[in-house]
Amino acid sequence: MKKDILYKTVLIALTFMVGSCADLDENPIGVLSPESFFNTENDVKGAVMGIYSNMACEEYFGRKYTCAVALLGDACDISDIGTSSRRIVLNNLDPDTSNGMISEFWPRIYKTIGAANSAIDGAESITVSDTEGVNQLKAEAMIIRAYCYYNLVRLFGGVPYIGETVSNVSSISDIPRTSEDEIYKYIIADCEYAEKTLPDKYADDIRCRPTAGSAKTMLASVYLTLGEYDKAEKYAEEVINNADKYGYSLVNDFTELWKADNGDMSEHIWTVDFQAGTSDDLWGPLTGVRGSDMNGWDAFAPSPGLYDLYSPGDYRKEATFVLETPVNGVMTPYTEWTWPRIHFGKYSLYPGAKANSDGRRSGRNYPIFRFAEVFLIAAEASTEVNGEPTDKSYEYINKIRERARFGGTEPADIAPGTMTKDEFIAAVLKERLLEFPIEYKRWFDIKRRDLGKEVFEGPNSIEPHTFNESRHYLLPLPQDELDRNHSLTQNPGY
Repeated sequence: MKKDILYKTVLIALTFMVGSCADLDENPIGVLSPESFFNTENDVKGAVMGIYSNMACEEYFGRKYTCAVALLGDACDISDIGTSSRRIVLNNLDPDTSNGMISEFWPRIYKTIGAANSAIDGAESITVSDTEGVNQLKAEAMIIRAYCYYNLVRLFGGVPYIGETVSNVSSISDIPRTSEDEIYKYIIADCEYAEKTLPDKYADDIRCRPTAGSAKTMLASVYLTLGEYDKAEKYAEEVINNADKYGYSLVNDFTELWKADNGDMSEHIWTVDFQAGTSDDLWGPLTGVRGSDMNGWDAFAPSPGLYDLYSPGDYRKEATFVLETPVNGVMTPYTEWTWPRIHFGKYSLYPGAKANSDGRRSGRNYPIFRFAEVFLIAAEASTEVNGEPTDKSYEYINKIRERARFGGTEPADIAPGTMTKDEFIAAVLKERLLEFPIEYKRWFDIKRRDLGKEVFEGPNSIEPHTFNESRHYLLPLPQDELDRNHSLTQNPGY
């Protein structure tokens, strides 16, 4: 499958995006039910491929969702204090019910779910002699649906669960919130079906389409979030032990992961694939330096204490941060920039040949999961299961630290037997922070480990804020959704 097939079939998916609760006041014309559209496996494939346009867009991975999750954590901060107020209040953990970022990514995620539901129902509605291909396509749509709900439930708690094609929007005009427990059951069921049904690889080894390894990785992540550490360890180790089968390995040079023109790499387990020159991925300009030759917008920067958490020899700093950049052709240190602070480099340094002059529309493949995360899931889960870090626990975290020193001496391996359980869990969480500072992981780590008070108000905070445990762990549901659907209830404190 060529990359641009994902974009040529967008109209098929758009036909079936009625699943958004945000569209209840509209009067869709000519909405098709799956049985009236789907006749062949190719029809199902076209619908599945069209789902991806909803992920590779500004409202989801291009900016709105990813910015919100990054700002909620303690690794990402506002650079230009004159930036949009909806960003500033999210960074301060104080959004209101009409926050413009939330009200844009919520319907986009539901549209993605709606497109997935239509593809799933379409796959189930056709009759073919060989069901393997159709079942794989169904599984592909199911894990995308599961991932969307995984994002929603972690951000909002219980949300309306829509698990089938909506051809009559009035049928969901008063759908209440589904409990978190129920949503996680649906997520796990979708992933389990995908694990058993998806291929280990695709013929052209693209990583934007999920595989059996993607499903196992997501199950490991879900069970880690739920605190079911035995299952998290099981699935993470299945991925590690079958890395050759899935084609996974750590990239030797960390900086290569962030060069947009490299596309999918062996470390990528599942990516969101933007099309160079057309798809609006905006993280390059959002984190780029204003007034410099990179023409950045100066919106986001690392939190004040993040850079100093890295060991002096940690090679990850080469790609993660920018300390100097050309201004009018002259290399200029950050102390002389418009906003004189260290900036992020992951998305601004290597936007690719087809990107705009400010770095947008790069065609970057944004990782949903990297193989590095699987090692850290296994390290954390195995420690919880055994009540202390095991030799394997140390081996897993040291895999990441070895790559980070890139032939140097820092960060050094953690010697087995030198840490208590609590010390080792803290070391894993710190390693996750250093490895994935703007890969939309940190906020979810803070939440699942109930670290809000510690990381925002503690003496070692790298981004001090007031944190209210009864309010700040959940975002508010968009007010316009509550206005349309009176069966919805708002989260506490909003």
